[in-house]
Amino acid sequence: MGKKVLITGGAGFVGSHTADALIRKGHTVRIYDNLTEQVHAAGAAPAYLPPEAEFVRGDMRDLDTLSKAVRGVDVIYHLAAAIGVGQSMYEIAYYTAVNNQGTANLLQALLDSHVQQEKIIVASSMSIYGEGKYLCQECGPVAPPPRPAAQLREKRWETACPHCGEIATPVPTDESKPSQSTSIYALSKKDQEEMLLLFGRTYGIPVVALRYFNIYGARQSLSNPYTGVAAIFASRLMNKNSPIVFEDGRQMRDFVCVHDVVQANLLAMENPAADGRALNVGSGHPVTIAEIASELSAALGRPPLMEITGKYRAGDIRHCFGDISLIVDLLGYRPRVRLNQGIQELVDWLKSQETSDRVEDAMERLNVYGLVA
Repeated sequence: MGKKVLITGGAGFVGSHTADALIRKGHTVRIYDNLTEQVHAAGAAPAYLPPEAEFVRGDMRDLDTLSKAVRGVDVIYHLAAAIGVGQSMYEIAYYTAVNNQGTANLLQALLDSHVQQEKIIVASSMSIYGEGKYLCQECGPVAPPPRPAAQLREKRWETACPHCGEIATPVPTDESKPSQSTSIYALSKKDQEEMLLLFGRTYGIPVVALRYFNIYGARQSLSNPYTGVAAIFASRLMNKNSPIVFEDGRQMRDFVCVHDVVQANLLAMENPAADGRALNVGSGHPVTIAEIASELSAALGRPPLMEITGKYRAGDIRHCFGDISLIVDLLGYRPRVRLNQGIQELVDWLKSQETSDRVEDAMERLNVYGLVA
């Protein structure tokens, strides 16, 4: 039997794909979104929104509108958030109001509705880990702290063992790795995750937190200079500019296609095995930032050029890629889209889009606040 599902942030990248998948499965979808202009041009609803979905324009900071939106729903996907590591470091009040207080408003609205939801799925983030897991040849598994500013100023990019000081080798990061937020954005995602899990335990509501790694795919905002790195690089390339790469480009991440993220979203709703847990959602395969730039350049038929700045950005980490064995074991999740397939699909979509490159403006803002060195 179909369920009534609310998706906060449902007009966005992941939310809209999730709405499509839910509707195909016979569920009824209500989308709650404020259509922020940084993501949606002129604050207009995107053409890709499914016409079958009910749309409610509202902000997570608006408790009254949110209280109306939660009425009568069985399942909630809480995907709404202000996104971006760099921007969060100088728009602290905004990120905290949208992400932290916005989540508090959602929980208050749910509590005041006096209706117990069947399940809540919250979008968490790999950013809460800070640096990923590492292995030191001398000391074994380690969880290094953020790299000191003095080290970064000397352009010594690799992470050292906190015990012996030797360079450590990055290994897949599983859910047991303690969180170590290195940005206001990461801290806000940690709070969102913990608030929802605490709420679920207290009121007996099944909650699943999904720690997304680096998501890419069609519908990712191309004019938002603080969105995912694949979209930022694509915007540069489409405007005949070279992707700007911090440090040396050898940072490793886990890039996961949006279709696999939607798979995880639906599995979390349908299967009780992960209730009360936080799970990684990724591809399980590390790739460097420079490789992403090269893959996009090749797929767009552009020379494999990139601007490797040799600079670092406050809040950035060196390496973090996911161990996805827990979500595979509990929910049967299997990444289906290989990186080259996903990049090609992204590029095919890009060819029908117009985008403005705002990366230089974003860099200027970061420089003004001393967040790039």
